[in-house]
Amino acid sequence: MAHQSDLIAENIEQYLHEHENKEILRFITCGSVDDGKSTLIGRLLYDSKMIFEDQLAAIEKDSKKSGTTGDKIDLALLVDGLASEREQGITIDVAYRFFSTEKRKFIIADTPGHEQYTRNMATGASTADVAIILIDSRTGVLTQTKRHSYIATLLGIKNIIVAINKMDLVDFSQERFEEIKKDYESIIPNLAGHDEIEFNYIPISALDGDNILTNSPKSTWYKGKPLMELLDTVDISKAINETFRLPVQYVSRPHLNFRGFCGTIAGGSISVGDEITVLPSRKTSRVKSIVSNDIKDLRPRGKDEEVESMERAFAPMATTITLEDEIDISRGDMIVKSDSIPDVSSKFSVMTVWMDEKPLELNQNYIIKRATSVINGSFKSIQFKKDANTFEEIQTDKLELNDIAKCTLSLDREIAVDPYDHNRYTGSFIIIDKYTNTTVGAGMIIEKSDDSSQDRAHEYSEFEIEMNALVRKHFPHWEAKEIF
Repeated sequence: MAHQSDLIAENIEQYLHEHENKEILRFITCGSVDDGKSTLIGRLLYDSKMIFEDQLAAIEKDSKKSGTTGDKIDLALLVDGLASEREQGITIDVAYRFFSTEKRKFIIADTPGHEQYTRNMATGASTADVAIILIDSRTGVLTQTKRHSYIATLLGIKNIIVAINKMDLVDFSQERFEEIKKDYESIIPNLAGHDEIEFNYIPISALDGDNILTNSPKSTWYKGKPLMELLDTVDISKAINETFRLPVQYVSRPHLNFRGFCGTIAGGSISVGDEITVLPSRKTSRVKSIVSNDIKDLRPRGKDEEVESMERAFAPMATTITLEDEIDISRGDMIVKSDSIPDVSSKFSVMTVWMDEKPLELNQNYIIKRATSVINGSFKSIQFKKDANTFEEIQTDKLELNDIAKCTLSLDREIAVDPYDHNRYTGSFIIIDKYTNTTVGAGMIIEKSDDSSQDRAHEYSEFEIEMNALVRKHFPHWEAKEIF
């Protein structure tokens, strides 16, 4: 770690060049009240030399004032930034912090442990590659431990590090460590997609730094990696989807001789010459060019002058592609490779996390935003509500704040989707209230419903698709984009 700070001081340009090419790992910390989440993050920031001198001086002063850690620095104060968090000694909001090692850059989400902040934890977990589940060595596996583990796995996290904290208070007892590990292993069969998840167990003391940077002499019986090395080496490649998906965000028409389709690649890669299919229209073409983000590549040219093109683009690049054929494509469509076409449907089985004080109402119209698609939709049924504390499935006809449930979602029109466990971006959505414009929930698509074709209000024929395309092309100023 000292190497990094020395390099920053001596050659900032060299450090920045090395830094921009590092792999990014996002992780969350979750646990019950006083399990030491904020202290652990403070320790990681402190040990990685990512604290400014004035910050260190401030928390040293605040530590003496609060007196919660004796003569030691209260590293939790680095993370608990809200006054209410410091006063109550709890984490309320999701706090994001950043640090790096010589191998990786890290984005940490410190998520709340309280049940009433389940929605906050789900927000932090939705983009994480790794979850650190903290367990107090004195209390062991609690109800909250089960809930945090279930939510983390439901949100698609494939790497779980079970950090058994405050081992200094149980004299680094191997027997106690093994007992907690056995208790945690008993809940694994209840977790979503547990067969594909890698679990690691580590005894730590976040306050004293044992087994954080290096293996502690106080636990010679522990033969695994220290936490920082584990974060540096954990394999996150399985979280990367190799199937090409490009949700169209914008159609670029800077001049008459150029028409490109812009968006952020949500999975896989695309090359010039690849055959593509546009969904939901199912029109096909080939990639003519892949334009870089440099604005000069879109400058006006002669009709026969070629645009400078890259040969290949891949996730998560923001890019613009042009096609060999004139096809009607607009925001919300999805471009895929013709040999890997996803399901297209208007009715899905989904897992929903409700985030609003006002309960979810069945058959009520909501705005569903999935990737670049914004569609009207409603929930037709609730199969069950999941009690994340006990893993029990409960029958209900409404969802309250922080409820998690399996539902049937029906949309006004078809979209192309992947199940959430295949692609977190194209398989997830948020739910927006039509009248207040507030986000009231979030969801993960499990699969399309078999009866979706019978539930559609209208099925376009080939003739109608062609006519709608002509209207969009020749009358772009029309408010109504479709005549059927």
